Amino acid sequence: MREPIYLASLWRGLRHVDVVHIFSASYWSFLLAPAPALLIARLLGKKALINYHSGEARDHLRHWRTALPVLKRAHRLIVPSRYLAEVFQEFGLQVQVVPNAIDLDQFTYRERCPLRPLLLCSRGFHPYYSVDLVVRAFAQVQKQFPLARLYLVGGGPVEKEVRALVQELGLVRVEFRGLLPHQEIPRVYGEADVFVNASWLDNMPLSILEAFASGTPVVSTAPEGIRHLVEHERTGLLSPVGDWQLLAENVVRLLRDPTLALRLARQAHVECARYDWACVRGQWLRVYRSVFLAESLHQETNLLESGSRPAAAAAAALSIAGPVKERELAEQS
Repeated sequence: MREPIYLASLWRGLRHVDVVHIFSASYWSFLLAPAPALLIARLLGKKALINYHSGEARDHLRHWRTALPVLKRAHRLIVPSRYLAEVFQEFGLQVQVVPNAIDLDQFTYRERCPLRPLLLCSRGFHPYYSVDLVVRAFAQVQKQFPLARLYLVGGGPVEKEVRALVQELGLVRVEFRGLLPHQEIPRVYGEADVFVNASWLDNMPLSILEAFASGTPVVSTAPEGIRHLVEHERTGLLSPVGDWQLLAENVVRLLRDPTLALRLARQAHVECARYDWACVRGQWLRVYRSVFLAESLHQETNLLESGSRPAAAAAAALSIAGPVKERELAEQS
């Protein structure tokens, strides 16, 4: 029902922009939001880039006939991880990697000395994130550390099942924190001492970057996307997808070896500097600038081929490059 309103908003809103930055997931979401945005951008003669984030990319590109034709119509394809870049290359798509960004100023790095059995999972209650396995792992941890506590942050369609599992296992000290405002997320990381993730499909979760920024050592399963973000024994501890027992063993290993936990947290904190907004912002500016440059060169070529004087071509190029400089100066101020 909202689609006609969305299309009208796109038509009005994109008429006065230079580059359209389209965020994209997969499947029906891809058809309902990114595809129309790209279509209208092309109809209006605008440059458009698709910023694709879904960890389901391989299945989406393999089984949905609409995916490849739409993506090939974008002027630039941007993905946040090397994992997605490799997936897109399997289908002959050229992409550029610009990572997800985190504002490090919002998080306070704290070294866990001593390391307490306070566990956090902030992935939300969706099937892909397997919070039920986090709960099962916590049950094992609590057998060795009776005062252990688990904070579960977020919402989602399987929350009822996870609550039922907590009751079935007779667990205590499991706190369901619910959906929290963005400004409260750093405080939750500050409270916890170990971050636990059990996803079986993933791309580049911000929650792990937030743990890196907070000094919270990471214990996770290792779907493809995570293996590009967390390095086993260097920035976290990894276990096979679905293996909640080894997940629990890794948590216990950290709790019994706080020196290891501290080393992992320190190295992860150094790593997350690559994802600070101050760094990622510059990468986006270069992407936008390159799109403008390609357009200006195209206009210059057309003018020269039509017999126009070089000065006219230069003026055309400036009309494209000018807005980029203005925006950059505005950002810097």
